Formats: sequence, structure tokens, C-alpha cells
Amino acid sequence: MHLKDLTIGIVFLLQSTVGIVGNFSLLSCYLIRYYSEQTLKTTDLILTQLFTANSLIILSKGMLETVGALGMKGLFSDFGCKLLLYTQRLGRSMSIGTTCLLSVFQAITISPNDSCWNRPKFKTPKHIGLFTSLCWMFYMSVNMIFPVYMSTKGHSNNFTPKSDMKYCSTAGHDDVTSSLYIALFVLPEISLSVLIIWSSSSMVAILYRHKQQVQHIRSTSVSSRASPESRATQSILVLVFTFLGFYALSSILQGCVALTYNPGWWLMNITAIVSMCFPTVGPFVMRHDATVPRFCYS
Repeated sequence: MHLKDLTIGIVFLLQSTVGIVGNFSLLSCYLIRYYSEQTLKTTDLILTQLFTANSLIILSKGMLETVGALGMKGLFSDFGCKLLLYTQRLGRSMSIGTTCLLSVFQAITISPNDSCWNRPKFKTPKHIGLFTSLCWMFYMSVNMIFPVYMSTKGHSNNFTPKSDMKYCSTAGHDDVTSSLYIALFVLPEISLSVLIIWSSSSMVAILYRHKQQVQHIRSTSVSSRASPESRATQSILVLVFTFLGFYALSSILQGCVALTYNPGWWLMNITAIVSMCFPTVGPFVMRHDATVPRFCYS
């Protein structure tokens, strides 16, 4: 085993461990709250879906990447590889989708009563559970294409020109399947990223206007703490920049991998590390993102 493979394997293992601890701890808190109170706020319901999707990514991709980097061949069959690749793709789709849903829902919730979002503001919370269920079913169906496109190496030594240098990964592909992959996965992810930018910008603008309207009511001598609007704005900006910094970059890198006939070792491993960054650090960002829901319901 080369030193670079051992180093990458340790990086994937540490990344997976931190991500699992973060996602499972917050997911457990929400589940305990649900069983004790028999109800969850809408934002908490969305976050449980997000943490579940993140856990799927880390468990599947982290396991595959660690096994591939450490050279533990023979651990997974061809079917096991395809199942883990499918789980990884499903988790990624749901993670991006639920992050977008959370951002749009918060933007609708804090919108002024005289805006065009006044009616959806009161109807949307009732249908969030149904909407997330439909998202799971939709992505489960669409991602059935993924194992077909991602033909795995398995245990065979006779495979077409490869697009990765690791076990249990993708074999060569043609221009048609590459274009189909970009159309079905990469472009929708970029579109959802644009929607997150729009909804986050709307929230920041709404919070700024609200702060200007109530500024004359608050006395600066009462407290030196930042206003609720400022704390909510900081939380929004941290979340959106964390998301864009990792997922948008990951989408671009995956597009490069899909279009490249024989991607190199560095491109494949950097793409894998970046794609796991948001599921890993997301729970720690969300833990400090409670200001926005509190502002929404106040």
C-alpha cells in the first residue's frame, strides 16, 4: 500500500467518524423530543430528514472510499457495491433537496403578511411531511438509473477503461451516459443551489428591513448583544456559504469526472472528500442555526 493511499484512507475514516457522531447525535435529540412531546416543529421535521440523508451519504460513501483507499478488496460483491453507490446517490439528492426545502420554508415563514407568500405561509407546514415523503419516493425512483450508469468493477479484472483507480467504483462510460448523468443529477443540483441563494438572500433582505423598522424601539443602552435579526442573518449566511462552498464545488467536480474519460487519482479523491464535507460539518452548522427558527415562530 502506498503512503498516499494510507493517508487518504485515514482522512476518509476520520471524516466519516466525525460526520456520523454529529448527525446521529442531533438526529437522536430530535427523535427523543418527538417521542416525549409526540410532535415536532416543521423545521425540526425537515432537519431530521436532512440528518438522515447525511448519515446515508457518510455510511455508504465513507465506507466505500475507506475500503478503496486501504485496498481491502473482496469485502463487497458487485451487488453490494451497486447498493452502496445507490444509497450514496440517494442520500446526496435528499440532502441537497431538504437543505433547499429548509431555506425556502424559512423564507416563506418570515415573509411579511402583506406579501404574496401570506397564504402559503399557513398552508405549507401542514404538507411538509407529505412533501418530504414524496421527495424520498421520487429520488428513490430517479436514482435507480445510477447503478446502471455506475457499472462497478466488483471482483472482475476484465473491465473497460476505468474512471477511477479504486476498488468498487465506476468503469468506463460513453458520452451518452455522461450527458444523461449531468442532465439528471448535476444540473438539478446546481438549480437547487441557485434556489437556496435566492431564498437566503430574501431572508437576509427581510431581516434587514425588519431591523430597520424596529430599530427606533430598541434602546442600545439596554443590552450590547446583537439583535435577533443580526444573529439570524449570521446563521443564514454561515449555512448558505457552507453549503455552496462544498456542494456547488462538488457538483462541478463530479461534472468534470463525468466528462473526463480517465480522471486521475487526485481528481477522484478530492471530489470524494469535498462531496462528504457538507454532510460532515452540516450538523455542527445546524446546531448553531436555531436563531432562524426561533425568529420564525416569534
